[in-house]
Amino acid sequence: MADAVRPTLAASAAVFRGPLVLLAQRGYAPGKGLWSLPGGRVEPGETLAEAAAREVREEVAVEAEIIGLAAALDFISHDADGTLTSHFVVAAHAALWRAGEPVLSDEAVAVGWFHPDEVASLATTHGLADVVQRAARLLAAEGAAAEGAAEGGAEGRPQALAHAPS
Repeated sequence: MADAVRPTLAASAAVFRGPLVLLAQRGYAPGKGLWSLPGGRVEPGETLAEAAAREVREEVAVEAEIIGLAAALDFISHDADGTLTSHFVVAAHAALWRAGEPVLSDEAVAVGWFHPDEVASLATTHGLADVVQRAARLLAAEGAAAEGAAEGGAEGRPQALAHAPS
């Protein structure tokens, strides 16, 4: 029943390392197998920015500095009969990479650094290319992209690590 499904608050982060953004291929539904931003549920007493930074750390072992809110999105799923099965409200943030190399997990079965212009050609969660572009613009407006690049930006083509779930 639709009445039983309540919106779940979540937070994610578009983590930039120089000109490239970190994406994770989802290991779980909803969106299993799709590229997305690292993120997850907000815990009680946690701010949206704190949740985004924690989720990035937990999912891919990267330390990120949250710069600001890039977008708010609704992810609403229905089953074949049209019954509401889930509703996530996601606060997507722009962030800078600060430390760590991404690792794989059950939640992130592949990870990679991608140029924002390449995101639209990937199989992604709904609206990801737009969110990444918004995050890049926010960082540029804040003057943060140059700072992130100066602090060990990734170079070259996207580097994706593949991992089959165990």
